[in-house]
Amino acid sequence: MKEDKKVTTALAAAELNATEMAVREYFKDIPVMVQIAKCESHFRHTLADGSILRGKVDAADLGVMQINTRYHAARAATLGLDLHLLEDNLEYARDLYEAQGTVPWNSSAPCWKRTLAQA
Repeated sequence: MKEDKKVTTALAAAELNATEMAVREYFKDIPVMVQIAKCESHFRHTLADGSILRGKVDAADLGVMQINTRYHAARAATLGLDLHLLEDNLEYARDLYEAQGTVPWNSSAPCWKRTLAQA
């Protein structure tokens, strides 16, 4: 049992690192989006059990970029994106950023603005 937990922990750490690397690569041209992902999800897209990360305050917030499905699921579907998939979550976040800037993530601004100031 103890060995299983170590393996699970190691796999979760590897997935977290891969997710962070994917976010950093995808948003290398928009550094604030990297900081937003860090603050919103700590670079997590899925949980250890494989389920998608959901928001603590609002369970409609989904994935690494915490896209709110209540407001954005229909548009994402129109674009052919599945917000449950890491790549699509990132792509939709870029689309949202290009249309609205950082406004959709204003609730976490105290975190990412502070992080940007320290960078």
